[in-house]
Amino acid sequence: MIGTRLPRRLVETDRRRPEVAPVGFTPTSETIDPATVASDMGDLAARARSLMALQEQRVLQLPLGGGFFDIVVTASGPEGYAAVKLMDEIQRTDGDRPDACGPVIEDPERSWLIWLVPPGTSAEWAPHRYAACLGRPYHVALPPMAVTEPPGPYWLRPCRGDRLVPPKALRDLLEQFRPEPAPHETLLGEVLGTIS
Repeated sequence: MIGTRLPRRLVETDRRRPEVAPVGFTPTSETIDPATVASDMGDLAARARSLMALQEQRVLQLPLGGGFFDIVVTASGPEGYAAVKLMDEIQRTDGDRPDACGPVIEDPERSWLIWLVPPGTSAEWAPHRYAACLGRPYHVALPPMAVTEPPGPYWLRPCRGDRLVPPKALRDLLEQFRPEPAPHETLLGEVLGTIS
């Protein structure tokens, strides 16, 4: 079936076109009852506003989970940076950039690394001595995409559309390098939406 040509209709370029009445648009004012709007439309609007903030280089507030990502938060420092460097090697493919690791945000004020992992990771993440994993119902404030150095939170590894950090490999690296002190999950939930 692939490669079958569709029949072509020959149209004369100088053909006579029938007269058509002008189109009139009548403005109307409608009041839409919020109860009749689909339940997910409020979430869609919030996500659209968030993506507009991203384009405008403002801090982006996103809900975790859903179709975006969950996060794993670890301590930064030499052990955390060693895990990032090794993750660069793990995720690098032929012709890839040197910083091939999935997206990682560093918050120098709190000495945290925030690793963006696939959505749903938090549901499967067993308690870990060196990391906390969060998903729904939490939110995270992401720095503008162009912010790649301090002051304030910045992208240690850029956010790219083709990858997130693989949670199994991350978990293994955290066991190997043991970045401390590990952030506490309850504290994280309260603070993450305010990072900016």
